[in-house]
Amino acid sequence: MKLASGVKLVTEKRELSSRLFRFSAPLISIIVALFVAGFLLLAAGVNPLQAYIEIFKESLGSTYGLSETLVKTTPLIFASLGVSLAFRMQIWNIGAEGQIYMGACGATAVALFSSIESHALMITCMFLAAFLLGGLWGGVAGFLRARWQVNEVIVTLLMNYIAILGVDYLIYGPWKDPKGFNFPLTAQFSDAARLTEFFDTRFHSGFFLALFCALIMYLFMERTVWGYEIKVIGSNPKAARYAGMRTGLAIFAVLFISGAIAGIAGFSEVAGLQHRLQHGISPGYGYTAIIIAWLAKRSALGVVIVSFLMGVLLVGGDSLQLSWQLPVAFAYAFQGLILFFLLASDFFIHNRVKLVRGGHHA
Repeated sequence: MKLASGVKLVTEKRELSSRLFRFSAPLISIIVALFVAGFLLLAAGVNPLQAYIEIFKESLGSTYGLSETLVKTTPLIFASLGVSLAFRMQIWNIGAEGQIYMGACGATAVALFSSIESHALMITCMFLAAFLLGGLWGGVAGFLRARWQVNEVIVTLLMNYIAILGVDYLIYGPWKDPKGFNFPLTAQFSDAARLTEFFDTRFHSGFFLALFCALIMYLFMERTVWGYEIKVIGSNPKAARYAGMRTGLAIFAVLFISGAIAGIAGFSEVAGLQHRLQHGISPGYGYTAIIIAWLAKRSALGVVIVSFLMGVLLVGGDSLQLSWQLPVAFAYAFQGLILFFLLASDFFIHNRVKLVRGGHHA
């Protein structure tokens, strides 16, 4: 980038960043994001300091607030784990939103149309249906990528719309509750099809299932041969093929499992929270999962931590709407600012920018 006559900005790779710099850069970027978001709040006539205090008070300052934060965190963990698994192989699953819808659809079909009375058996069948349907939805992109090298970004993104509109067709049509006063939703689930709730709040056992899934994902990626193969295929596909690894099968399997885990998020929403399938079952959790997976560096533990922080932000954003009549878009703009500045911090961790004048560093 040329700034003046004979002067330009150049970037060069850092040989090695200090541990202190790698740790402090993301923290500084979040502080900068808070600072910039403060100007948006000021423009809306809101005191930024009061707003940030309100966010943490409402999301963490009471049993109800903490329970709502964990409720928001649960589907984010599932979806982000699924996305991060694909990202480990340098496969870009942008379809977690649609996979959530398909998982919710599969779980709902079991809840509404099976005659199972046992709570344990019903929940297990709903879980398996969500896992299978979400996995098949992701597996379509995996098959196309492995067989014909079709770009999985385009396929998974477009399949989101098919899944969302397909669910809308069901809840506006054949699955609509005849006693629902013409609202786009199904009949309520029976008690056998509901996850256990705690403390007279909406907090449910799906959260513990999400933590267990994160533990399984960690062990799978860090302690198994297949987890190692995923990393190798992602970092160097040619070397993986030379070593005899079946990359095509691995691509399909990873996108299948990625979609299946995202599908469990749909199961947790309908079985643990909504107790029915309805329009807008996911307010963009699948897209937020992409941000979380990147911020977490595709780490299972990192996914849990970042998902919780995003849950805090979502619940706090809801409180800002009620207290200062801010639009819901502010919470998503805040997420975008955090991602932007964290991307910038990652760039500066791996690169340095220098002024060059007359062929020499300024």
